[in-house]
Amino acid sequence: MQQLSGNLFIISAPSGAGKSSLIQALLAQHSDMQVSVSHTTRAPRPGEIDGVHYHFITVEQFKALIEQDAFYEWAEVFGNYYGTSQHTVRQSLEQGIDVFLDIDWQGARQIRQHTNSAIGIFILPPSLEELENRLNTRGQDSAEIIAKRMAEAYSEMSHADEYEYLIINDDFALAQREFSHIVLAQRNSFDSQLSKHHSLLTELLAKAAK
Repeated sequence: MQQLSGNLFIISAPSGAGKSSLIQALLAQHSDMQVSVSHTTRAPRPGEIDGVHYHFITVEQFKALIEQDAFYEWAEVFGNYYGTSQHTVRQSLEQGIDVFLDIDWQGARQIRQHTNSAIGIFILPPSLEELENRLNTRGQDSAEIIAKRMAEAYSEMSHADEYEYLIINDDFALAQREFSHIVLAQRNSFDSQLSKHHSLLTELLAKAAK
């Protein structure tokens, strides 16, 4: 992927660790950031809106999009398909918008096959007991699904070392500050600033070299 104005962030965590809450808290403070809306074949949960939380499509539609190479990454999780549109992500980055990909480690690996500029942030719970408690408190899944998510958590967390940053979400306010600091620091990296202010930096650095 060519150098784009926006930054691409990969956010991964076991279900219930709080990654969605951390992302939404940051988006509420910045209008030039957004989370990529994935396509999925799973049924909507209570309160979820098509096109806002996910693009809900059939398995047949999803497989057709795979054949068209329309996805930046895709994976099958708990018997359902999830995918990220290439066109949507690139369009946002070209406009200088930072994009968050809320995906698992499998999707993260696919993203890294396309670009080495994505910044990976992994969110961990303070303990497995607390993770299970959060899943039960949500009241969205059956006991069977929660058991499956706990089993999957072990596999997901074993890939935490593939990411550039790690946040332990014990105290949400602290985790939120850490998350914000990582994102804002990346915005001020030299490569990010060069992409957004290329003409200015070219002029200033050229004059400084004389």
